[in-house]
Amino acid sequence: MNQIIELLKARKSVRQFEAKEIPKEVKDAILEAAFHAPTAGNQMLYAIIDVTDDVLKQKLSETCDHQPFIAKAPLVLIFLADTRRWLDAYKTAGVEARLPQMGDLFLAIQDAVIAAQNAVIAAESFGLGSCYIGDILENVEEHRTLLNLDEYVVPISMLVFGFPTKGQIVRDKPKRFDKAYMVHENTYKRLTQTQLREMHAKQSVKNDFDFDAYITTFCNRKYMSDFAKEMSRSSEVYADAFLKNRS
Repeated sequence: MNQIIELLKARKSVRQFEAKEIPKEVKDAILEAAFHAPTAGNQMLYAIIDVTDDVLKQKLSETCDHQPFIAKAPLVLIFLADTRRWLDAYKTAGVEARLPQMGDLFLAIQDAVIAAQNAVIAAESFGLGSCYIGDILENVEEHRTLLNLDEYVVPISMLVFGFPTKGQIVRDKPKRFDKAYMVHENTYKRLTQTQLREMHAKQSVKNDFDFDAYITTFCNRKYMSDFAKEMSRSSEVYADAFLKNRS
């Protein structure tokens, strides 16, 4: 099979890293790969914070749902949806431009996440592991201060990179949902209760899979969790800056 497809299929989240630095040329190649990601109108509506300060890493490991492995990662990059840079360019050119709105934020989010995934796959090609940290969206007030974020700049994804430990290399990748339940032809179709049960049963590695028990536990642990509620609260705070500019 195509090597790139194999790389994509093999990639999994890594949360334990060897105590080994990432060579500068590899880091530069990862960043360069991010810059070559698809982008709306070639605007590159994102910015990247390269977290090199160990004290800041430690703080982020606490503010991002208390995950110590963040502080131990050799490379930490925060991808920001940035609608400030172009607004400043318009003002610099003397253009009377409107303030950013939700559509601009959504485009910037797309740009930032696509660039982040380019970085992930580039890192994988060098034998580096990575993990997305969605919790960077939480604690909006603290993160705005820590990272000096403008009101039109939103931290969408944080990525940690490093050489995976042997245990992480041999660890099985979680199964994905089957294509039959994920791909819809021409129009979206809600899955039936039977299909939902089949989908999760096929994904599970357990022979005695209990759909009701699994979904109940997952809902309480993730969907109804305090961190999910905090992420929603912080996202609303970020969105407010764009919503107030509605025409």
